[in-house]
Amino acid sequence: MLEENEQLAARMEELGISQAELARQVNAEIESLTGKLGRVTDADVRRWLRGKTKWPQDRIRLPLERVLSASSQDLGFVPRKKEADPLDRRTFLNAASGSALALGASGSSDRRRLGVNDVRRFHQEYVALLRDDDAGRGSKKVENLAVELASRIESALAVHTASPRVQDMLHRLAAEVISSAAFASLDASAPQRARGHLDRALTFAGLSGDSEAMFHVWNHMFLTSSMRENHPEAVAGAAVMKRSSVARRDPLYASLGHIRNANGLARVPARRSEALRALNDAERAFTRANEQQRPEWINFYDGSEFNALSSFVWTALGDHGRAEYCLHRTLATIPGEMVRNRALYTAHLAVAQAKQGELELACATGRRAYTLLPSGSGSRRTTNTLAATRKVLIASGSKTAEVVEWIEESAQWI
Repeated sequence: MLEENEQLAARMEELGISQAELARQVNAEIESLTGKLGRVTDADVRRWLRGKTKWPQDRIRLPLERVLSASSQDLGFVPRKKEADPLDRRTFLNAASGSALALGASGSSDRRRLGVNDVRRFHQEYVALLRDDDAGRGSKKVENLAVELASRIESALAVHTASPRVQDMLHRLAAEVISSAAFASLDASAPQRARGHLDRALTFAGLSGDSEAMFHVWNHMFLTSSMRENHPEAVAGAAVMKRSSVARRDPLYASLGHIRNANGLARVPARRSEALRALNDAERAFTRANEQQRPEWINFYDGSEFNALSSFVWTALGDHGRAEYCLHRTLATIPGEMVRNRALYTAHLAVAQAKQGELELACATGRRAYTLLPSGSGSRRTTNTLAATRKVLIASGSKTAEVVEWIEESAQWI
């Protein structure tokens, strides 16, 4: 009874290489060594995996070792009892071009094959980076770490080899990582710097061919346009999000595209009714979204975030009462680890209260927002929102002791 070659299967899985791709690369390696294209097929690979071929011929086995960066024994092959290794191996090696062998020998220690484990290792760093961002541990720190991680992924792809599948996985991850750098720039109110990151992320996302990675980039493109107050451009970006293939198949992505569209339209003159329709479309899509595995970056878009983004639409439309209602719902359900966002949305609540004439309440809420903001977070979005609250309070002309004291106190924060 044949025993399946589990070691070979595991190595192929680790490197993210298919049967057909392995056959192609072994043939290419044979050609580089002998000048003649190999004739290995995916049927041959299946025979190896099923254990039907215990010990491939030298002319196939040696190129296979180079492609998979492992010895034949480590790949689960069993030498024949009377293996004339020294003679047969020398015969094959001597038939190969000296320059090709020299290149293989000199580069073997530096150039290796990237696999799924490498992707997982980089991905763990990315997840840790997202946690730092949620906790508000410094937007500049997060931005620098993301840029450094993306550069290491790019360098690994340039220095080492990888199967097409692993290359796509790493390009997608690089797009997500550098998009996080862009978001950190936006949190620091640096949209120009964010745009530079996003241009780079767009290249990585395009190389990955992944619609979710592309959606991630366009989501931050929208935010960049909004922060620059180029609202027509923001609306156009949201339209790209809504038309994406991932939005067509997943209601959660569709909802995020619609609510971004609503926020852009609410800030464009004479498009109030369109903004309300988009907000309604976002809510309907959100209710249809089910639990499934998605990229980590979109985990932020839960019920609390939907209410927060809805409040921004109502604020832009001048309905501060509805904005306040949405923000209370946000703060009642926001996850505990979203420290930075809790401070940000508390600051927005202070603005909504101030614009409704609830001046003393706005002072207390604004003070709470500043207290919630982690020291050294660098979240200019939060401090700019508190500055907007202060501006409303000053414009009110109120002389009450609490308002006057808060205006003086907040000058030190902003």
